[in-house]
Amino acid sequence: MAAVNGPEAPLLTTAGLSRRFGGLRAVDAVDLSVKRGEIRAVIGPNGAGKTTLVGMICGRIQSSAGRVLFEGEDITDLRPWSRVERGIAYTFQITSVFQNLTCFDNVALAAQRELPRGAGADELAQKVEATLAQVGLAGRGPVLASTLPYGHQRLLEVAIGLALAPKLLILDEPTQGLSEEEIVGFCALIREIAEEATVLLIEHNMPVVMELAHRVTVMNNGAILAEGTPAEIRANPEVQRAYLGT
Repeated sequence: MAAVNGPEAPLLTTAGLSRRFGGLRAVDAVDLSVKRGEIRAVIGPNGAGKTTLVGMICGRIQSSAGRVLFEGEDITDLRPWSRVERGIAYTFQITSVFQNLTCFDNVALAAQRELPRGAGADELAQKVEATLAQVGLAGRGPVLASTLPYGHQRLLEVAIGLALAPKLLILDEPTQGLSEEEIVGFCALIREIAEEATVLLIEHNMPVVMELAHRVTVMNNGAILAEGTPAEIRANPEVQRAYLGT
């Protein structure tokens, strides 16, 4: 049956998505549906399968079974760069910026893909500087990425993702290494991003999850344990036993 793609249709759907490593079921038949404009958080204990799941969504990990649909199109067999072209951007759990390039050049590599044909250096510079400012790195363009504090490297990676003008931005542990003040700014940034894009967020910081997410998906042992609003997840006895420790 053909997938439906309209204003009310999910932006992202997975159906029976699975990944096995030998005898280990890292992700086991996950059905996920994410609406357009949603901030969806995926939480769970270490080893629950969260990073493997988003790795299959962005194409960096090949699935063992199941399908990934994006805007109604089956993208299960597409390579990662083809998914980027369709509007999926992913930041890694461990920062993956180009350490030997400046902040400006890191973002410019992504930004130039989205500029109109014939755009010049001035247009590129404006977009890069605006994107750096959006994530709180205004004026850091000439700074070598390797000299940034780890938390700022995480923000630079978010800037790279934003420069791709994504329809879906996947963030894996984005607040890791950020100070409390920076986390406040990050939460404001995510709300701003969500006005134009859908956000899929893997995060262990529960105050951030409960503040930002429209809905929360809880994974445990490679499968979905529960889904709901932050209030529903907080009150769920199974989630409390498996993850929240209450």
